[in-house]
Amino acid sequence: MLMPDYLLPFIREDVPSGDVTSDTILPDISCRAVIWAEDDGVIAGLEEAATLFSYYGATVTAHVRDGEAVRNRMRLLSIDGNAKTILLVERTALNIIGRMSGIATQTRKMVDIVTTANPRCRVAGTRKTSPGCRALDKKAISLGGGDPHRSNLSDGILIKDNHLLLVPLSEAIRLAKRATAYRKIEIEIETPGDAVDAAREGADIIMLDNMTPDQIRETISALIRGGLRENVAVELSGGIDEQNIGMYAGLGADMISLGALTHSIRNFSVNLEIVP
Repeated sequence: MLMPDYLLPFIREDVPSGDVTSDTILPDISCRAVIWAEDDGVIAGLEEAATLFSYYGATVTAHVRDGEAVRNRMRLLSIDGNAKTILLVERTALNIIGRMSGIATQTRKMVDIVTTANPRCRVAGTRKTSPGCRALDKKAISLGGGDPHRSNLSDGILIKDNHLLLVPLSEAIRLAKRATAYRKIEIEIETPGDAVDAAREGADIIMLDNMTPDQIRETISALIRGGLRENVAVELSGGIDEQNIGMYAGLGADMISLGALTHSIRNFSVNLEIVP
């Protein structure tokens, strides 16, 4: 199992010069530990936790897989190894599982609501992730059944409102299309007229950001009247949460992106217990 470059710095942050407590009071003994779920939801981060424990010499047995639904008091991982090693990795591993599972659980909940209202609509994340944790956050969205969206600014073309304050809409799309034939071009628009113009210029995805339901209906109707609806995917974003996402999904969009999947998550509780 390969160690991703971004995982070890998490351990070094927590253990810059050794675990002074365990190093002081514990002999070199082996033990077994078990990680338990303390919530119901979708589990994620077990692969990363197992990678860290294995890197430090422990043997890990997984009892469930990332992406599976789990319930409170379900056994997730068993770890056999040096007691100091297990306690050194413990908190970092639990933090990763807790954050990723919280994201995966919330994503699955949103996906279920959206699928009921509109089976063709997808739930996506955004770049509103915790610095240093984007790879974990995006993976957790995927495990919850969502679309991770672009991973970074190098990953896709998304022309936003601040770009359009500096470059006209038509010119921005033409420049983007001239630069590459291999990336889809997404553009954030504010009016139905801009949506029609963007579709005519060849945009692949039109993001309707912070629009009211009536504005969204008007925009999609304008695309239909112009014979352009089949040419573009419509993404909704802004002001959408668990309470209203079903209503927004029913408006006929193809995607709904939510920063709330990653910027304000509820941590999924997990616990590590040493087996006597």
